[in-house]
Amino acid sequence: MRLTIAEDSVLLREGLVGIFTRFGFEVVAAVGNADELLHAVARDVPDVVVVDVRMPPDFRDEGLRAAIRLRADHPGLGILVLSQVVEETAAGELLEAGTRGVGYLLKDRIGAIIPFVEAVRTVAGGGTVIDPDVVRQLLVHRRAHDPLDALSPREREVLALVAEGRSNSAIAQRLYVSEAAVAKHVTSVYTKLDLGQHADDHRRVLAALTFLRSR
Repeated sequence: MRLTIAEDSVLLREGLVGIFTRFGFEVVAAVGNADELLHAVARDVPDVVVVDVRMPPDFRDEGLRAAIRLRADHPGLGILVLSQVVEETAAGELLEAGTRGVGYLLKDRIGAIIPFVEAVRTVAGGGTVIDPDVVRQLLVHRRAHDPLDALSPREREVLALVAEGRSNSAIAQRLYVSEAAVAKHVTSVYTKLDLGQHADDHRRVLAALTFLRSR
């Protein structure tokens, strides 16, 4: 699997190169700012990009803007964005640019190396990975007219776990219920959020996105 890294901290960047190389990735480029990232991907498109939200010169959202541009130029490219803190707007904008092959994790997660590497593999394979802390914070700051108001407490609990990227089997184990019960709750969530008759995997991502957009 081929990977490009964009991180302005030299120590962290080199650390990531070492980690991914050890786990069998081919690191095709490791750069320190958003412009270098865009040029690197233009030269050699990888399977997945790992990029920091805030990068030189202003350390605002340069990495995020580069990620959104890359999704537009290369729709099949996996993008995993790293952030020092929960940035709700950044997470929402990234997902609005496309819901397949997208991840948003806090840098604290890098300390758990194996789950972090698996998250990158998931994104590279077209999956969606959202940091649980982002999910929880967005739940606390739901909008006044929240579409989730129609959901029961159990349905919200199931949807929160769906938004964390958990499968029905994993949710069943977490909540100590059957997979059939989880499937019933998920179907009810689709209905109450008016997600129509899309393919189940697409509706699952749309449901998670609705959850993340809620304040």
